[in-house]
Amino acid sequence: MDNTARTRQRVLALFLPVAAVLYISAEALSPKGTDQVVTTTATAFKVLPIAAQHSTQLYLASWLALLGLGALAVSYAAIATLVRDRGSALATIAALLGGLGAFSGAIVNVINYPGLAAAATAHVSRGAAAKVLMAGFNSEFFHVFAYVYFASEYLAPLLMAIALWRSRSVPRWLAVLFFVGLGAAEQMSSMGPIVVLYMLPFAAAMVLLAARIWQAAGTVPAGRIHSLEPAVDVPA
Repeated sequence: MDNTARTRQRVLALFLPVAAVLYISAEALSPKGTDQVVTTTATAFKVLPIAAQHSTQLYLASWLALLGLGALAVSYAAIATLVRDRGSALATIAALLGGLGAFSGAIVNVINYPGLAAAATAHVSRGAAAKVLMAGFNSEFFHVFAYVYFASEYLAPLLMAIALWRSRSVPRWLAVLFFVGLGAAEQMSSMGPIVVLYMLPFAAAMVLLAARIWQAAGTVPAGRIHSLEPAVDVPA
């Protein structure tokens, strides 16, 4: 591996802990009770007052979530570089699904938090704000991205964990920790800073995988080592 390729792989490795920090921060900052799909007037009337009191917090959580999902998409591609031979095709599929899911999750997030904050702070009646929210959440546009996001957030970590397990490029317990940790992180609701404790396994998995990717960037394959050995003249 030349210096350019090594640097690129190490840059990719940095995305994993960054994704964990951003993802966890977004969940911790989300105001309690705001991560709901608003499809009824009753739900809208429940979340609008909360959003009106914490609109700045909602915008910040959304900003962090968008950056976190982008970093997570890159992280899937970075993790896939660890898988060689057995499981490589599966890792590629998982990386594609993970990237697609993160993109879809970003769209869902934009409709959720910023849309909720905007509706709650708009100078309109609560009924009108509720109608705007329900129109967005009940649209086919939202449904398509929501279905892709919810399906991929289960499937992509599972496929990547299986690929890591089969390749033996990392300890098998780390493959399990990645699947369980990310799965738990994606299921967290807006409960306040306490979610940090529940998401520690996800953070640990991302840091440990990042270390493996960083280490792999400095490893020279056996064939490459042989090719770099200086030629030795053997006397006739």
